[in-house]
Amino acid sequence: MNFFLDRASLENKDAKVAKMATLVQRAQAGEREAFGDLVEAHADRIYTYLLHLVGDREEAEDLAQETFVRAWESLDRFRGGAAFSTWLYRIATNLAIDAIRRRQRRGPIQSIDAPVQTDDGELDRQVAGQVPAPDEDLFRQELQRAVWESIRELPPKLQPVLVLYDFEQLSYEDISRVLLIPLGTVKSRLFHARQQLKRLLSAKMPVDEYLSTIRQSSWPPVR
Repeated sequence: MNFFLDRASLENKDAKVAKMATLVQRAQAGEREAFGDLVEAHADRIYTYLLHLVGDREEAEDLAQETFVRAWESLDRFRGGAAFSTWLYRIATNLAIDAIRRRQRRGPIQSIDAPVQTDDGELDRQVAGQVPAPDEDLFRQELQRAVWESIRELPPKLQPVLVLYDFEQLSYEDISRVLLIPLGTVKSRLFHARQQLKRLLSAKMPVDEYLSTIRQSSWPPVR
């Protein structure tokens, strides 16, 4: 049974790869509709990745839009040596790193989880569809906030490796292609990113609590 499921999964993956390759070829021939299909297929993933890096929804939307604009403008330079999604990640990463460095020169911006200041005092931010968590989930909320704040305090060159591996679930090889760095450098940066994340997080909450929590949870994704 597992054999047939694995075979079906591989066939579906191959069909998806072939479909993306066909769309890229049509887009390179000037078909805007084909490029629109590529955008639709990758938009959510690229936006989420950028949101993880920059922590601001409006900025992530702007950067995602700029990612696809640049992809369209340089589509003739895509040679298919890697997946189209890998190429998009590369464009998005470069844009995000530039944005992060500009922000660091200006000073920190407010976290997406930070309370909103109003005339009536502070109000917690809520994502659309989110409901207030019960008391037992308060620790999880604080954990998430502390982890994301700590990730955004990492050096710009370390943030993409951590997010691509632990959150976007890319392999070492794919990250190497995205960032155009050797495989060994990917592993080294991931190690240093995690070590620095632990140190940053320890200033906000006990690291042992963080580690024990993520082992039992799907957030953040851990391999």
